[in-house]
Amino acid sequence: MSQEVKASHVLIKHQGSRRTASWKDPEGKVIQNTTKEAAIAQLKALREEIVSGRSKFSDIASRYSDCSSAKRGGDLGPFRRGQMQKPFEEATFSLQVGEISDIVDTDSGVHIILRTA
Repeated sequence: MSQEVKASHVLIKHQGSRRTASWKDPEGKVIQNTTKEAAIAQLKALREEIVSGRSKFSDIASRYSDCSSAKRGGDLGPFRRGQMQKPFEEATFSLQVGEISDIVDTDSGVHIILRTA
């Protein structure tokens, strides 16, 4: 089993997130008014858009992700076990290359993850 994976993700922050500001919402005005349920609903709709082939993962990440990796189409680059929050790490390592996760909940917010290597 590989010790390193590469992944891209889309992060949607919400009022319960560890930090309620992001590169595209520096004041956190939108995030502080977003419930976890609303964040999950938005992410499910975005995931459906990707899975159905209507949009590319990188385009969705660039437009919607609250992570600064959005500037790279969501690309987080390579990482090993122990570098990410546990739920994120477990989800990524369990995916096949090219597979997109279901909703993954961490202290940072809710994510969908695409394993790229």
